[in-house]
Amino acid sequence: MHLQRQLRISHVGLRGIVGFGLDASHVLDFAAAFGTFLEPGPVIIGRDPRSSGVMMREGVIASLLATGHDVVDLGIVSTPVIQHAILRRDAAGGISIGASHNSAEWNALKFFAARGTYLSTAEASELLDIYHLRKFRFVDYTGLGKLKSAPEAVDKYLDDLAAAFDLASLRRFRVLVDCCNGTSSLILRRMQERFGLEFILINQQVEGVAFAHEPSINRKTVSLQLAPLMKPLRADAGFLFDIDSDRVAVAGEDGEAVSEEIVLPMIADYLLPRGEGKLVITNLSTTALVDEVASWHGGRVVRVPVGRQAAMDALSTYRAGQIAVAGEGTGAVMMPRFRFVYDGIASMLAILSLMKERGQRLSAIAGGYPPFSILKEEVPLVSQRVPMLMMELKKQYADGIADMRDGLRVSWPDRWFHVRVSQTEPVVRVICEQKGEPPTALFDSLMDVVRSMA
Repeated sequence: MHLQRQLRISHVGLRGIVGFGLDASHVLDFAAAFGTFLEPGPVIIGRDPRSSGVMMREGVIASLLATGHDVVDLGIVSTPVIQHAILRRDAAGGISIGASHNSAEWNALKFFAARGTYLSTAEASELLDIYHLRKFRFVDYTGLGKLKSAPEAVDKYLDDLAAAFDLASLRRFRVLVDCCNGTSSLILRRMQERFGLEFILINQQVEGVAFAHEPSINRKTVSLQLAPLMKPLRADAGFLFDIDSDRVAVAGEDGEAVSEEIVLPMIADYLLPRGEGKLVITNLSTTALVDEVASWHGGRVVRVPVGRQAAMDALSTYRAGQIAVAGEGTGAVMMPRFRFVYDGIASMLAILSLMKERGQRLSAIAGGYPPFSILKEEVPLVSQRVPMLMMELKKQYADGIADMRDGLRVSWPDRWFHVRVSQTEPVVRVICEQKGEPPTALFDSLMDVVRSMA
């Protein structure tokens, strides 16, 4: 397999193809920068099963110990388990080693603050400054940190889920789960043992080199991998997780894939009537269906640029009690009960709870929402003409309302498009949505312009 060199260093963190861009020196330096950035205290780490995770784990541990931090290694766990452990142990912060929805040759470092959430923009900027300046705070041999393990981390995480959801009432459902050889299988098998839920797990063997399929969390992957098994296995609902278990995609009992875009609206529909919070925080690329669902419950949508830093910044401007839910159109959702941790397994439990509460099948719930048709594509970024591209699109679509906080989003009463450069991959993303029929003509026109200039 021919691999091009890929390395992305940004506010999101460190991500790249191991051996073809991302190497041990990047891991050591970034972890040393994080250890320097943090206040004193232990640091929680964990990894997904990628084969490169062992190498990266060793580098992360070495640098954190060298900057004077005790390290608590959770082993192979999901990112949400790491975030819950940070809060429970009153840790200084945490690092997740894993590349979520990317294929096996990729890996990444994701950083968390003492509150268990992703770093804010200001915090990420400070971390990047330390990394680039290489101003690391190493200690002498008398101050080195100690390495510990925490085998109880998954059970403690499940305790948190059991406190939020009536798991006994969800035993009625037969649930098919595509684990994509990732961390969800370890958690769901333990949940099955403890609480008696009926999961049928496929692709459950933890794998580091060759995943059963690409861990993409989208309708196409669900249609190919999960949906065809729903009827033969008589499942009530189907869920597909990425390697990290922080986002999820869905299939109905009728064998039809549900768009990843509908996960946030469904969970908003479940949570908005249940608490005082009426704000839904999402990004500029997320379906307008979420605005409609929020309006049914007296809620309001706050849109921010794409990226977890933008979401964290927005969350910090409101009281936790004001917010019902936050998330994006990728199947990644955060709930206030869990202090705004992206958690695919919690999202699955919320959707099953909605089914139980409504007494409806998943296909009936998903099919009951107004139809919104969304088209998505990406174009490799090979030119430096992105600013010119945005200006050209803004000029061509001057009759709409333009938002240039993150690339260009132009909206009309019944449709919108968003064109932006990815933070994690060298591509330009194009998303276009319309209420009712697909916006094919608009989408094709956009793609022509983007391909000619990107």
